[in-house]
Amino acid sequence: MSDAADGFVDPEVPPSGTGCAECEAAHGWWVHLRRCAACGHIGCCDDSLEKHASAHWRASGHPIIRSFEPGEDWFWNYATGQYYEGPELAPPQSRPTGETAPGPRGRVPVDWMAQLRRRG
Repeated sequence: MSDAADGFVDPEVPPSGTGCAECEAAHGWWVHLRRCAACGHIGCCDDSLEKHASAHWRASGHPIIRSFEPGEDWFWNYATGQYYEGPELAPPQSRPTGETAPGPRGRVPVDWMAQLRRRG
C-alpha cells in the first residue's frame, strides 16, 4: 500500500453485503458492483442508474474502490482517476457468482438497456 492510500484502504474490513446497499434499500437494480477499500461499502458502478459507489466516495472521502465482480481484482482511485495497486481484501472478493449482472435477479427491468441510454 502506498503512502497516498494511507487511511483509504483497510484490508481487514469485510464488504457491507452482496449487493449495492442503497439499491437494496430502495429495491432497485445495478449494472456492476464496486467495493469501498476503506469501509467495505458496496455500491453500484457509474454505468448503473444511481452511481452509488462514486456517490459514496464524494460523501465519505474514501476514493479507492475495488471491483466486486467475480473474476475481477482491479482497484480504482476516484481522486486520481487511475488504477491502484491494492492489497488482498477480506472475503468475500465478489458478489455471489450465481447472481446476475445486471442484478439482482428478479429486479432488473426488461428494458434496462433503454433506461441506461435515456439516463446517459
